[in-house]
Amino acid sequence: MAKSEKRASGPKGGAKPRYERVLFKVSGEALMGSQSFGIDPAMTARIAGDVKEAVQLGVGVAIVVGGGNIFRGIALAAKGADRVTGDHMGMLATVMNAKALKMALDDAGLDAVVLSAVEMPEFCETFTQRGLESHLEAGRVVVFAGGTGNPFFTTDTAAALRASEMRADALFKGTQVDGVYSADPKTDEDAQRFDTISHDDVLARGLKVMDQAAVALARNADIPIVVFSLQEPGELARILQGKGRCTTVTN
Repeated sequence: MAKSEKRASGPKGGAKPRYERVLFKVSGEALMGSQSFGIDPAMTARIAGDVKEAVQLGVGVAIVVGGGNIFRGIALAAKGADRVTGDHMGMLATVMNAKALKMALDDAGLDAVVLSAVEMPEFCETFTQRGLESHLEAGRVVVFAGGTGNPFFTTDTAAALRASEMRADALFKGTQVDGVYSADPKTDEDAQRFDTISHDDVLARGLKVMDQAAVALARNADIPIVVFSLQEPGELARILQGKGRCTTVTN
């Protein structure tokens, strides 16, 4: 059976979700909620609620979180600072966000753990493949922090990498819009929305789904990218059940 066609058992014999194991990419900016900076506890609680709905469907969930609500290393580098140092600072921002998400997941009654690509044992576990699989098999929600652990790579690329390592059936990307468009629908009223599109077409058209390295990595691992609106509460579970509104990027 193809990865994208795997099925997991739904709760109490209910409808089976489309995917058995997913990686959920949450941008740092999403954690700001209605704020202009930092972390909005109401938003982390909302995201935790969405994840809980997915877990209750029988889906294994892991999360990669960005750090743009606190710090963006590439923005500092654009002003002449050292890019490596800037990216290291951005990785630290993702650790703070991951800890905030873990708190929200714990409050929602989920068993969650933070795995960091950068060693900081006083704060969280260090990522290992064995540790990842052990936590997923135990039914825990895994929150990945620290990006890939290397400068010059975005958290989008980290999401595609971790999705590959955990053998995810799909990579869910929560955004400000309800799918992939031919142009920015907020500025171009003629922008065309796609229900499905291939990884190759996304790369050839230069569409801003994820960065090109992330899309290429997902393509090579045959992992669909499901793009949906994070502004719609409960949309993650709806899409997992074959409902909702999204674009699926697939081979």
